[in-house]
Amino acid sequence: MKKANSPKTNALRLLDAVNISYAVKEYPVDEADLSAVHAAKFLDLPPERIFKTLVLRGASGAFFVCCIPAADELDLKKTSAAAGEKSSALIPLKDLLPLTGYVRGGCSPLGMKKQFPTFIDETAELFDSIGISAGERGLQVLLAPGDLARYLGARFTDLTLKSRRVFDAF
Repeated sequence: MKKANSPKTNALRLLDAVNISYAVKEYPVDEADLSAVHAAKFLDLPPERIFKTLVLRGASGAFFVCCIPAADELDLKKTSAAAGEKSSALIPLKDLLPLTGYVRGGCSPLGMKKQFPTFIDETAELFDSIGISAGERGLQVLLAPGDLARYLGARFTDLTLKSRRVFDAF
């Protein structure tokens, strides 16, 4: 289900090229809050269903991408293990645009300048569709997590700290 009058980003053109079904959702951009939680709020979706895209660099110097639920925090030990790295860290914000072609608040795992190994938090498999950035601030694309993983060659794995989820349950 493609939204006819929504902007076409590189990420959306790539999905069209391989006939992956998706829906586009727009929301107001708040320069003071570019978070995925902000997107979830305005799209009236649970933050567990909107995934933020994080780019990391491992101890070996290799880059990789993680997609995790909007309100969750990345567990660097789990993330490093998933990527086969001794350790890892988020790349500096100043490196995001030159490395990926995307800006903060609009970074998508789809259509980066170079495709990096990608890991998606295993909770994505709980939903028929999840939201990720469509490659532009204020634009989310909803698609089946399995379709996203297949297209990217991504692996579902546990990437987040669990203490937050335990408290959210009460």
